[in-house]
Amino acid sequence: MQIETNNPQQTKELGRALGGLLQKGNLLLINGTLGAGKTTFIQGLALGLGIGATVTSPTFTIIHEYPGNPPLYHIDAYRIERETEIPELGLEEYFYGDGITAIEWPEKITAWLPEEAMEIKIDKVMNQQDKRVLTFTARGKKDYRSLLKELKRLASTGD
Repeated sequence: MQIETNNPQQTKELGRALGGLLQKGNLLLINGTLGAGKTTFIQGLALGLGIGATVTSPTFTIIHEYPGNPPLYHIDAYRIERETEIPELGLEEYFYGDGITAIEWPEKITAWLPEEAMEIKIDKVMNQQDKRVLTFTARGKKDYRSLLKELKRLASTGD
């Protein structure tokens, strides 16, 4: 499923809509080039989850935890350089915990990722500075497909 946004606020609002649909244990794999809007989207997720904290990119700390019900775990794998670093991070606790886990740059830790996830690819549109195309893909048997149907409905009605 693809959804276009025309500016950062719309990207954040789409994240907010998805955040309101997520359940404990959901895993989001968010891909996109530098500056594509990954963190903006995750800021919206946090709002949709009722988290009022300021969400920033955890590029240097790798993991930010935002308390809530459920909590949001924001992981940025960009600076992971060697697979030997991954076990030290205790990622399994996040992948299989009671929170929502959103991972930027998941391709850096592919071998460690569970099969069940929602992939979100954010692409910049050439010659249109703020326009983005977000592609959502359900992976595995978990019920991400019905979640995506509801997100599409919300996005088309503007609710």
